[in-house]
This record gives sequence, C-alpha cells and structure tokens, in this order.
Amino acid sequence: MPPINLLIKPASGNCNMRCTYCFYADEQEHRSVASRGIMSKDTMHKIIDQVMEYGAQVCTLAFQGGEPTLAGLDFFQDLSRYIADAANPKKIRFQYAIQTNGYGVNEEWARFWAENRYLVGISLDGPKEIHDRYRKDAMGQGTYNRIMSSIRLLEKYHVDYNVLTVVTSAAARSGQKIYNFYKKNKIQYQQYIECLDPLGDAPGGQEYSLTPKRYEGFLKSLFDAWYLDVKAGRPVYNRYFDNLLMIMNRQMPESCSMRGVCGDQWVIEADGCTYPCDFYALDQWLLGNIRKDSFKEMNAKREELGFVQWSRQVHEDCRNCPWYPLCRGGCRRNREPVGCDSTGKNYFCSAYKGFFEYAYPRLEEVCRQILQSR
Repeated sequence: MPPINLLIKPASGNCNMRCTYCFYADEQEHRSVASRGIMSKDTMHKIIDQVMEYGAQVCTLAFQGGEPTLAGLDFFQDLSRYIADAANPKKIRFQYAIQTNGYGVNEEWARFWAENRYLVGISLDGPKEIHDRYRKDAMGQGTYNRIMSSIRLLEKYHVDYNVLTVVTSAAARSGQKIYNFYKKNKIQYQQYIECLDPLGDAPGGQEYSLTPKRYEGFLKSLFDAWYLDVKAGRPVYNRYFDNLLMIMNRQMPESCSMRGVCGDQWVIEADGCTYPCDFYALDQWLLGNIRKDSFKEMNAKREELGFVQWSRQVHEDCRNCPWYPLCRGGCRRNREPVGCDSTGKNYFCSAYKGFFEYAYPRLEEVCRQILQSR
C-alpha cells in the first residue's frame, strides 16, 4: 500500500493567536458548524485503528489547526503510548509532524518533540516589524518575541524544524530582507505560502492581500539571494525552489500544489469529520467521519464528489504555455471556480510567468550543478 498522510486538527480552528489573514478562521465561518472543539483521545485512537486496518507501510500524522498544541501535551503523550502498545502486525511505520504558531511552546513541548522525532513547522513572517503586523495574540499584541524564544527552545533541544512564512503584501515588498533575517538567525529550512483572500471575495481587496505583481517581485528578489548562496556552496532549503528542481530532474514534487492534480489527502477535524484538503474543509466536501467510515468508503465519496478529477482540468491559456510543465496550473484554491468540465486560471499566473522568464536560466544552471555533483 502507498504511504498515507493525515492532516489532523486536534483543536479544530481554535487558536491562542488572532492572525489577521487566517484562512482557516474564515473557512470555519463558511460551514454549518464552525468549531469542532477539542479532539478526544478516543477519536485519536480510532484514527490509529483505521490506519492499522488500512495497512499502509508508512503513515505520516501531521497536526495543524487553528493551534494544535491547545489539545494539550497529554493528548500527544497518550497518542505515543497508544501506538507503542497497539498490535501492529503490518509493521506500519509512523512519522510525526506538527505546524504550530509557537505561542505556547515551552521546554516540555520541545523535549517531547525531540524525544519523539517530530518535524516541527513554526509560523514566522520574518523580522519583528513584518511579523507583528498581522500575527497578533488575543490581546492584539505582536507575538514576534515569543515566537523567536520558541525557536531558540527548539534549537536547544535539537528539534528538527522549518519556518513557514505567509507572503502578504507587506512581506512581498521585503523578500531579501526576510531572507537575510533568516540567514542571520541560521534558519536553513524555509517555506513560503501565498496569503489567501477570504472565500468568496474578489482577490486583492484586503490590506494584507498579495497581488500577482507583488508576488512576482517577491519571488525574483528571494530567488536572487537564494541563488547566490547556492553558487557560493551555502545552499538554503526553499520548498518552492527545491520542488522546481525536483520537477526539472523528472521527479515528482512533494508539494501537492505543484503536481498539477490534487492528491488523496485526509484532513481530519476534531470530531472526526474528514475532508479532502485543508482549503476545502467545508460542508459540501465532507467525505465522512473517521469514527464510523473507513478510508475505503471515504475514498469512494471523494470519487463521487469529483474532487481530484475536477482538479485535472487545464485552463485554455495553459495548454500552449511554455511554463506549464513547471507551473502545472498551481494550487486548485487559486484557480477557483473549478468544476467538472472547466477551471479558472491561477490568480498568480502572471507572477509565475514573470518569475520563470527571469529565473529559468539560473534554475537550469543549479539543476546541472546538482546532477554533476552526484
């Protein structure tokens, strides 16, 4: 059986911060039940039971929110004990990851993650003035100092971590400033994602909105700095650039937004409700509930809804585009509306085109360098 990847929301969309641009807080407001509360240990046990029955050789349990640490450390400790004590005749190997805002991280969390080999993603939007602009706590105060302290704790306990940066309008104007800040702080593993506008809104209408023009400038600026470090023998992991290199080396990119089609993902809410994607945890895309429905049954529902099939649609403008083999249409969320026989064009299309025209010769150069070093 192929690996199975579960994105679990043990605290639903509940959070101890109030980020201005939070896409999941917006998503919650577009479904009949906004918050699903805190996941019970019994529901988490049922998830593991279902995985054992499914029988994949490898299972990745990735926890996200809202803020997943609100489920409490005991919830995760209980999970470790349950897996250790469970009968595992198929020898399924479990891997762990968690995406946290870092606000509640303490020594106990850091020690636990180190001992259990969690890959930790921590949300940071760059230097203090950029981060604090949109990532505030419940009292409306900036969170930068607290998050940086959490990063130092992860380093103290040798926890594997990467930084996730949301590219807002403010961040897009400061690509190299953010990159150099991370470099100064020895943050070697970086992921940047486009800021999303609220569901149903015309793109670009918010103060934080990322426009294609700004995103193009950001990608070019970031690439220039990244390229110089690669050429100097000081490579920094950038998820987007590294996935482009995978495509150019005829490999399957690990980022689902760069594959040209949605994958068989599993997003499990705190009450067990299961959805096909983090961006589509909405009533119309409900696959079932992990407490009573098997993965096989929910896969059948995914097929019935056409979620993956619809994502295969290629926009007419993309068919003859020289950059489509690299772009592949981008994330479905940025191509809405997507239907059974048509798709919109990616909102950031012009940004990708401009970036590829600017950077492709140097991407080829780096690709050749990698091949020659093998």
